[in-house]
Amino acid sequence: MAEYTYDVVVIGAGPAGEGAAMNAAKHGRRVAVIEDKKQVGGNCAHRGTIPSKALRHNVRQIIQFNTNPMFRDIGEPRWFSFPRVLKDAERVIAKQVKLRTGFYARNRIDLYHGKAYLLDEHRLEIRGAGTANDVLKAKEIVIATGSRPYQPPDIDFSHRRIYCSDSILKLGHTPRTLIIYGAGVIGSEYASIFVGLGVKVDLINPGSRLLSFLDDEISDALSYHLRDNGVLMRHNEEYETVEGNETGVVLTMKSGKKIRADAFLWCNGRSGNTDNLGLENVGLECNSRGQLKVDDHYRTALPHIYAVGDVIGYPSLASAAYDQGRSAASDLVSDAYFRFVDDVPTGIYTIPEISSVGKTEAELTAQRVPYEVGQAFFKHLARAQITGDTVGMLKILFHRETKELLGIHCFGDQASEIVHIGQAIMSQPGELNTLEYFINTTFNYPTMAEAYRVAALNGLNRIF
Repeated sequence: MAEYTYDVVVIGAGPAGEGAAMNAAKHGRRVAVIEDKKQVGGNCAHRGTIPSKALRHNVRQIIQFNTNPMFRDIGEPRWFSFPRVLKDAERVIAKQVKLRTGFYARNRIDLYHGKAYLLDEHRLEIRGAGTANDVLKAKEIVIATGSRPYQPPDIDFSHRRIYCSDSILKLGHTPRTLIIYGAGVIGSEYASIFVGLGVKVDLINPGSRLLSFLDDEISDALSYHLRDNGVLMRHNEEYETVEGNETGVVLTMKSGKKIRADAFLWCNGRSGNTDNLGLENVGLECNSRGQLKVDDHYRTALPHIYAVGDVIGYPSLASAAYDQGRSAASDLVSDAYFRFVDDVPTGIYTIPEISSVGKTEAELTAQRVPYEVGQAFFKHLARAQITGDTVGMLKILFHRETKELLGIHCFGDQASEIVHIGQAIMSQPGELNTLEYFINTTFNYPTMAEAYRVAALNGLNRIF
């Protein structure tokens, strides 16, 4: 057993851990990262964001090919299996791992593979790897261990027809029918992916509406298009039992309904990876979902131990996790760039995709804010007509009197890119953050960004 001393030890090499490690190293700190997987990137690169978004991109291309009349001149519609489409996504994962491995080497960050275990407030033991039993001593520690799908104990996830959002990436065939339990972001995204491959999907939602945190109009639009593509949604339903056999899975719900499918995908919640971390040795406790509580500087109850990313819960996004990691490092090195990450845009990669930032209509109504709406429908934009991606809209919410931007909501192709224009203007101070920016700015034509000008004029015409 050997003992090594560092300024900062980061547990986890996902987006949050990477952000913390890189920022600390750039400030001259001696940094080590402990990662329990064989490769860096975390769940984001290997089981979550990257593979699912690569899958979605490929499925979207298949849909475009099969529905575009121009392609009928060169052949009939094609069918692609889930494993075939997934194999192409692995190409992206390999590129991400290579890129991020280079970051650690270039910044002289020591990377240890194994499971971290807190011996006391400043020492960690590495377990279960070639460097097992080595001890790292650190002035500061950043916990960035991420999360995993929550798995209720009464469901047999070892059954070959029952999957979670991690294990679904090992699916070796394309089921004809699929039950997805949980209609949150992950469940909705996989419903889009599988229905795009021709799978009959039942989407079971324990709640009353789809993605209730979204603006109502955007949520309704997603519901319509999922149904239009063939997804059968069942709201206000909870499972009683999930039973797998040799030919399929039977879901029995508390309402008495029974549904059968070739496979079952659980997408209902995630748990923080804090078990077997030795938290009890330093007096830290997590909640029932394995999440750690932090203050507004990402410090736990012990001020030299930080926690960032999915392990602290909301918003559980790769984009936020990276910024949280950087901010935690900014706090421990006392630089000028610390910020509490609370202005994160929502990006949902369904087909079509969704993105938003700021307030919803329901929130503004509840707060009695006198707002108005500006809309631009993609079907009226020349660029969307050229590409054929005419489904969707951009909605701008603004104050009737001051014209201050209050919310940007986008549904359709490139929504997660388009929203950032509105986000940039909303972050400007005072009079720079108004609807008039879009009215007084010339946009390239034809572009999707032109939707801001169209929506701004639409909203301005509503003011009397």
